[in-house]
Amino acid sequence: MSATFPLAALARTAEPVTMLRRFLALDAVVTGVNGVAYLAASGPLSRLLGVDAGLLVALGVFLTLYGLGVAALGAQRSPGTLPVRLVVEANAVWAVASLVALVFWLTPTTVGAVWVPMQAVTVGGFALLQHLALRAVRNAGPRG
Repeated sequence: MSATFPLAALARTAEPVTMLRRFLALDAVVTGVNGVAYLAASGPLSRLLGVDAGLLVALGVFLTLYGLGVAALGAQRSPGTLPVRLVVEANAVWAVASLVALVFWLTPTTVGAVWVPMQAVTVGGFALLQHLALRAVRNAGPRG
């Protein structure tokens, strides 16, 4: 329990599966809201962030669908190891790709230059929390 105490405090539960489900749900909500915002306000957000509106629409579609998939996974009583690992890896790739895009591709406004790394750190944080919660689930072993 002591190794998972910080996770338990964040998830507000000591039950590893519940921790994992809560971290997946939080990811789904944040990702889904971000996706819907990109879709609904691509023009104003494009001007605010200095990112092409078409790119924001494409990202909005992807993030909305991804958020729905993560929500469905988190809604399962016991999310499968492989799908959770895929979410963890996708989040890690997203975080790194965001930073790479910021350095080599995007030319954002000052707000965008703050937003891109901030969302990358958030998504990387989700990957870490989900990875640690998945490890806690595996370490807890079968229940019965």
